Amino acid sequence: MSSIKLRAVVALSGLALVCAAQVARSEAAVPKKAAAPAKKAAPESKSAIAAEFEKFRDIMEDASPAELFEAKGAELWKQKRGPKNASLEKCDLGLGPGVLKGAYVRLPRYFADADQVMDAERRIVYCMVTLQGFKESDLAKQPFSKGSHVPDPVSLVTFVAGQSRGMKIAAPQKHPREREAYKVGEEIFDYRAGPWDFSCATCHGDEGLRIRTQDLPDLSTKKGAIAAFQGWPGYRMTGGLMHTLQWRLNDCFRQQRFPEPAYVSQTLSDLMTYLAVNANGQVYKGPGIKR
Repeated sequence: MSSIKLRAVVALSGLALVCAAQVARSEAAVPKKAAAPAKKAAPESKSAIAAEFEKFRDIMEDASPAELFEAKGAELWKQKRGPKNASLEKCDLGLGPGVLKGAYVRLPRYFADADQVMDAERRIVYCMVTLQGFKESDLAKQPFSKGSHVPDPVSLVTFVAGQSRGMKIAAPQKHPREREAYKVGEEIFDYRAGPWDFSCATCHGDEGLRIRTQDLPDLSTKKGAIAAFQGWPGYRMTGGLMHTLQWRLNDCFRQQRFPEPAYVSQTLSDLMTYLAVNANGQVYKGPGIKR
């Protein structure tokens, strides 16, 4: 893909996994004139706070509300629905029709029937359209959880993700289109734009950055990239809603004051490919809890 084509994609659909506000820069940065001991003390103190949140999350994981949405997704998967009155049991997530075990950790990947690289949510929506007869435009009207409404794809992605719990991430890079998606995703990750001249790498391209009490992992590394996948889909305690990784990425675009990508767009599949491949070999713990 040419740089011109990439820039067009980015300009139309937004670009960045970034911080919530401009204040993130000042809170994450260390003053240039600060004494050496001060540079070390501040991150250690804040990491202790973050560690307490991690302990709280571990306790909550024992009775995670995500399990309720996983169960709902299991019901939806088997139900005959839509204009074609069909279930999703013949949906091919990359390992064969109806094979769910291990599928989530092997996505995004190239699908010949769609001639596209697809992440889990995009592929599930594709199956809802082709197998059940739903219209993608209707599903895109309210794609994310809001208020008391949790869209069916959210529960379905949660169910599918649960079938890969405890498995290692193994996003493929065998097909040329998969390798292209990774390269484009990497360019999106590093591309600076927007009213604050941010890129994904601004906040997620180095070690030791933070915003308030939140650690900002370096997503270009294996250790950091798993943080972008771990716990998603996730039940967010601030709001009490179940969300997918696509929602998380879209919300980062919004926080950057950039146009959000279209629902189940190629832009997000490319960015997820970059993150997934970087996290290859790391164990996925399944749907979880987020702050």
